[in-house]
Amino acid sequence: MDSQPALAWVLLLGLIADCLKAVQPRDFTVKDIIYLHPSTTPYPHGFKCFTCEKAADNYECNRWAPDVYCPRGTRYCYSQHMMKVTGESVSVTKRCVPLEDCLSTGCTYIKHEEYKICTSCCEGSICNLPLPRNTTDAVFTTLSPINKTKRLSHHVTLTTVSLLLVFMS
Repeated sequence: MDSQPALAWVLLLGLIADCLKAVQPRDFTVKDIIYLHPSTTPYPHGFKCFTCEKAADNYECNRWAPDVYCPRGTRYCYSQHMMKVTGESVSVTKRCVPLEDCLSTGCTYIKHEEYKICTSCCEGSICNLPLPRNTTDAVFTTLSPINKTKRLSHHVTLTTVSLLLVFMS
């Protein structure tokens, strides 16, 4: 009978140790995010972005980001990452933005302060999970062409040429 309470204590202490390990900060993963059913959006094509202003790092930004839909007139998720030349985060800013705010992505070095600032934009609900850390990450990614008229005119031109070739044959 004495071994059962001892076993219970060992199991309880193991459970407490596992809980303490779980408290350690870590970065978010895509598995941490629960996507909502599209019909629950407040307006057609509604989306969310991680949103924070000058958070200490990506974990703190994503952890405390308010769970709200982006306002109408915005279409993209913006991320700005300021870091030391060693790569250590100084501040993270994320928000919903219109197209105009996404036209100058990339990295800038501020030599006199020894900082690097990388900016990226993406299209899609909560697509700004990771941070831009270099010129490879600091890009503007879209799900659809920005200028649909160019793509449409190219498609119409191709169709017209194809029809002409068929009629000439």
